[in-house]
Amino acid sequence: MSGPDAARTRKVSVRVREIIASVIEHQVKDERLGLVTITDVRMTGDLHEASVFWTVWGDDAQREDSAAALDAAKGMVRTAVGRATGLKHTPSITFILDAVPENAHHIEEVLERAREEDERVHKTAEGASYA
Repeated sequence: MSGPDAARTRKVSVRVREIIASVIEHQVKDERLGLVTITDVRMTGDLHEASVFWTVWGDDAQREDSAAALDAAKGMVRTAVGRATGLKHTPSITFILDAVPENAHHIEEVLERAREEDERVHKTAEGASYA
């Protein structure tokens, strides 16, 4: 998709992300909700559906608790999006755990182990001579 419709969809997606982040931070009062960050919102071309990607600081239990809290707050979030955007049709909201930060952290750990192994090999090779 390109052109004016794509630009409008991107603009609405950014606005919806801002609205949802604000609602979660200021209005959702659920003890299960952790330090959630809304990483992205992707809207369908007709603006009827919003996929909301999120992360949370913590372990698997924190992710599960936050997912349950977000699911419970879905109606409140959708109402806020409808009021703030003025769209003819308020989009349905689907919360999706964003695995990119966890994957990036894992890749960083693997790269660090590779660097350490590389340094060890170089130190071993420094004192070696050809046979």
